[in-house]
Amino acid sequence: MATEAPNAGLAERLGFENDQVVQELGWDEDVDDAVRTQIEDAIGSGLEDEDYDGVVDAVVLWWRDGDGDLIDDCVDALTNLADKGFVVLLVPGAGHPDHVDASDIAEAAQTAGLNAGTSTRAGDEWIATKLVQGGVAKQR
Repeated sequence: MATEAPNAGLAERLGFENDQVVQELGWDEDVDDAVRTQIEDAIGSGLEDEDYDGVVDAVVLWWRDGDGDLIDDCVDALTNLADKGFVVLLVPGAGHPDHVDASDIAEAAQTAGLNAGTSTRAGDEWIATKLVQGGVAKQR
């Protein structure tokens, strides 16, 4: 009997769908390529980089403690985001030196005008939190 990978369906649970345009911010060599691939598979195309200036349906924001100001980066993630769009914030997991506490995420999101949903493990090293404009962040 085959077992399902622990993060199978992660992209869909976070709300990624076929034909969405998704911008990626905060990429560095430490990101989880398997998570990126799952998102690309769900949307049916590659992720747009930080220089993309069109409207996007979602933003993937990789963020580590020490990357700057999380509030500013959340606000920046809204720059190209469509009205019903969302942000998936990925931070290193607990125990990692660059981990970001959930209360800091909630505070930054709220200050930026976003609402944080529940967090879920994304790959071996990362935690994903869906941030939405206005209403409550729901995961499937």
